[in-house]
Amino acid sequence: MKTILSLIIALFIISFSAFAQDFNFGNLTENDRQFNKNTLDSNANAMVLKEFGKSTIEINESTGQPELHFEYHVRIKIFNKDGFRHSNIVIPSYKDDKNIESIKVIKASTFNFDHGVVTETVLDKKSVFTEDRSKYTSLTKFTLPNIKEGSIIEYIYHLQSPNLFNFKQWDFQSDIPKVYSEYQVNIPAIYNYNVSLRGVYKLSDQKTELVKECLRIGGGVIDCSKITYMMKDIPAFIEEDYMTAASNFKSAIYFELSDVQYLNGGKQNITKTWKDVDYELTTAKNLGSQMKRKDVFKDILPTVLKNTTDDLSKAKAIYNYLKKQIKWNNYYGKYSEENIKNVVEMRSGNVADINLSLIAALSAANLDAEAVILSTRDNGTVNKLYPVMSDFNYIVAKVNIGDKSYLLDATEPLLPFGLLPLRCINDQGRVINLKKPSYWIDLRAEQKNVTNYILFGTLTADGKIKGTITTYTLGYAALNRRKEIKKYNSVDEFVEKLDEQMPKLSIVKHEILNIDGVENTLTEKYDVEFSVFDGKVTEQILFQSIFYQ
Repeated sequence: MKTILSLIIALFIISFSAFAQDFNFGNLTENDRQFNKNTLDSNANAMVLKEFGKSTIEINESTGQPELHFEYHVRIKIFNKDGFRHSNIVIPSYKDDKNIESIKVIKASTFNFDHGVVTETVLDKKSVFTEDRSKYTSLTKFTLPNIKEGSIIEYIYHLQSPNLFNFKQWDFQSDIPKVYSEYQVNIPAIYNYNVSLRGVYKLSDQKTELVKECLRIGGGVIDCSKITYMMKDIPAFIEEDYMTAASNFKSAIYFELSDVQYLNGGKQNITKTWKDVDYELTTAKNLGSQMKRKDVFKDILPTVLKNTTDDLSKAKAIYNYLKKQIKWNNYYGKYSEENIKNVVEMRSGNVADINLSLIAALSAANLDAEAVILSTRDNGTVNKLYPVMSDFNYIVAKVNIGDKSYLLDATEPLLPFGLLPLRCINDQGRVINLKKPSYWIDLRAEQKNVTNYILFGTLTADGKIKGTITTYTLGYAALNRRKEIKKYNSVDEFVEKLDEQMPKLSIVKHEILNIDGVENTLTEKYDVEFSVFDGKVTEQILFQSIFYQ
């Protein structure tokens, strides 16, 4: 796709005029200084007074390739100390082996007011630094200086990106309220984008106008669409417990490239069918080809399967073997970064490396194994109207045994067979089969999240209860509990810390069963002693049942 786009636009000389209706940096109004947060949200610790964004497509002079240019400008008022954290700015950018986004901080300042006099403290550019969060994500970070209650901060940054497919989305909602938000896009007529507004809040206004002759190709010219989206008085977005990705609910504008028009009248469809995607994935060297690598496990399987009696026990043996054999490097991905033969030898890999190895091993044992590509909860739900491969960021295995199917992720050593990590339970995934058409599958938790507490005790004359607390934990509760226990060097160290966290209760003796036996119920038994009254007032006993977690 990028090759086609570059051929289309390689000769372009783009001359966008100054479209932007941006506001002047540092030109604070009296309303900015005296702004009353009660007009929008009396509980706000900080608030966006104005923000403006502009996106254009231009030609990189060094590479001759089309790229996206995005400029962001925001003014934020800090009301109290709890709002100081909003002066810590983090701007993500993305990269892969071929494409790298770049961030440039244009300017940033803090404005304070003292007896009617405005004082500006300019950010030292040396205070801007970049941190690699992962192989694919970098974070540009800086902190605005001299922050006080009542400060106004303002900054502008510029992003250059080779990714034209998703253009540049715009989040109208964030974790603080916004008085006014405006986003302007300038799209050359040769590009046709599908545009969608998500969230419950509607636009305050939208303006579209034609900009003549914004693109020149040889002796010809092409027009551009200048579209401006505006929203006012936007409440803060509050995340709730057990909510999937915030992007599923925030008010935001999204873009997906549908097609590119050739100057000779031809058309290149960028939006593909699942039939097209199935072929690409099953023949891809870093996905389908790795699913076929049964040869990698030819010499390993006889040992792994020596005590198995049926297909289910074979699948469990292979799953447990790979969980122990290959360590997850904490990187997501739907494509393998390494040949799985190397992954098995190095004993380390990303999500795709591990789970494609699992699929190949299951297939080598003559089990019916498939791949499932999905979007994690923090990545949002996928578009099911047509394939958008950038929506997917994860891959797991599916094994079909008899009339039942099991979804498997071998990245978590403490995860039982057939239970996906909670991060994967997000609407539906797409099953990729090497010989059959792909199809959707529901992503559901196959076990309940259960913790039962049982107390057997004796009340003594001095007001103490002596007895045994037993907890039985299943599902994700057991996974999280096992992870918590494994953080410590020993079970004794874990119990010692637990005892410190509950000063009103004393643990005398303990026993924890099935820490590594993840297919079984995690059982914790504690001999305990705690007081319910002081031994003098016996007419009434106040007993707090929730004293242990």
